[in-house]
Amino acid sequence: MRQQNHRDRTRHRLPRRLGVLLLAALVSASAAACGGAALRVGGTNSRSTTETPPDTVVSTDTGAVRGKLTADARLFQGIPYAAPPVGKLRWASPQRAASWRGIRDATKPGNRCAQNAGLIDEASNTEDCLYLNVATPRHSSPPKLPVMVWIHGNGFINGAGSLYDAQQLANSGQVIVVSPNYRLGIFGFLAHPALDHGQARQLSGNFGLEDQQAALRWVQRNAAAFGGDPGNVTIFGESAGGTSACSHLAAPGSAGLFQKAILQSAECTGRNWSPGPPTWFPLPRPEREQHGLEVAAKLGCSKPAAAAAASAAVAACLRGKSTEELAKWSDDGVGSGPTVGGGVLPLSPDRAFATGRYNHVPVIQGTTRDEHRLFTAAIETATKQVTTPASYREEVHTLFKPADADRVLARYPVGRFHSAGEALSTVVTDWAWGCPVLDRDRALAKQTPLYAYEFADETAPWFATLPKPNFPTGAFHGAELQYLFNDEQLPGPSTPAQKQLSTTMMRYWTQFARTGNPNGPGQPQWQPFRDKEHVQSLAAPRITSADLAQEHQCAFWTSIGS
Repeated sequence: MRQQNHRDRTRHRLPRRLGVLLLAALVSASAAACGGAALRVGGTNSRSTTETPPDTVVSTDTGAVRGKLTADARLFQGIPYAAPPVGKLRWASPQRAASWRGIRDATKPGNRCAQNAGLIDEASNTEDCLYLNVATPRHSSPPKLPVMVWIHGNGFINGAGSLYDAQQLANSGQVIVVSPNYRLGIFGFLAHPALDHGQARQLSGNFGLEDQQAALRWVQRNAAAFGGDPGNVTIFGESAGGTSACSHLAAPGSAGLFQKAILQSAECTGRNWSPGPPTWFPLPRPEREQHGLEVAAKLGCSKPAAAAAASAAVAACLRGKSTEELAKWSDDGVGSGPTVGGGVLPLSPDRAFATGRYNHVPVIQGTTRDEHRLFTAAIETATKQVTTPASYREEVHTLFKPADADRVLARYPVGRFHSAGEALSTVVTDWAWGCPVLDRDRALAKQTPLYAYEFADETAPWFATLPKPNFPTGAFHGAELQYLFNDEQLPGPSTPAQKQLSTTMMRYWTQFARTGNPNGPGQPQWQPFRDKEHVQSLAAPRITSADLAQEHQCAFWTSIGS
């Protein structure tokens, strides 16, 4: 493991905005624009139910909604699952949404949560954002379909549930797909003692995770109305969404709200494996609170420690700040991500997995083969500086102790790769992704059914809005999402082999949601993770098995920092 001073040097060496740009690259696929004002209900904004097919109108526990029929699905968007977290409810645990009369228009997405613009994300300045979307098959025969709740990624600072079009996934797999928004950045993850208890049911720092729990409770109450089975719920997410799913496995308050979990490119083990500012990893409460105190002071909301009155004054000061002023701090340092210790997340996911104190449900877990190539490409684009052999060497010496850095450079010489950027990407992929997920596979497989994978399509289509780097992009971070969802930023599978891989992956994911086992008729067999440590290699044109330990040189990485 790296020593603490090397972790600090890495963080201080990277500009603050660089961490933001890197996190913006985490989004696997954000569609261009989906904001808008809150949806009106009833009145002239609603058409009578006789003008549209009756199955586009569904009665929820807070009122009726009208969605729309598409070629593949019934689609409902912008349904409020909790009260707007504004005013006194900023940094409060989510409250039940108010009921409405008449039929609410549910044909457009709700507001995206407050966020700054990213590399491929638009800014939003509204905190009224706790809406979700529901996609169901256009026609379904079983009365109770499996429910899949998608938790979007993008570093806990950007994104929205509506940016992932799940109509094909829902229709082809005969499942219900629910995709909620949740509070991001400083609004969802600020940890500060002045915000503990009171409006917060527990401790501050995990309001975004509490939003996700509220969405899962909404599913328990309303899944049946859409044809879903509230007793058969699968959570799944990628990047920060995968980290969220990890957190729910460890969170006592999430027990019983889901029966299966799919973790895609999750970072569940915190800073030990962090290749830069660890903003979206689970971090200890003292560290999150220290950051919260620093941000409050910079906002002019620091009071002498003198008990409850001072604490109330700090909370009031913070709630009095404008959305725009607060949003500037969402991407600062370690400001956005789960807080570990008390409250929603008493134990870190890695500790919970190691000790068996987690929600034991069947799990699919995996990464992409070339995770860090996206990050390197995004950083090079943001800084307009291509990685050189000299900067590669400097970066490796920043990340590791001198003796270890020399060993890493000898193991991963630039001459083996297309460029220094690819060399750096491979180092961080092996060290920070491939080997840690193998450790989690081993821990989880001891006590729960686990199906492990690596997405390995080396010709996966690249982002339409991000320049290609001077090395092959390979199976980059987020590449697999275009094989599960339709998305405007990623072109989607193009070759017959890629389209077949997409079909196979959707069948794996939805069959797992149905039964806890991804295998089905006509599918390549996917063995549960065993001691041999081979995982399913999701590649085109052929699905095989991969040895992660060998592929990512994990025996070598075990020796680094020991």
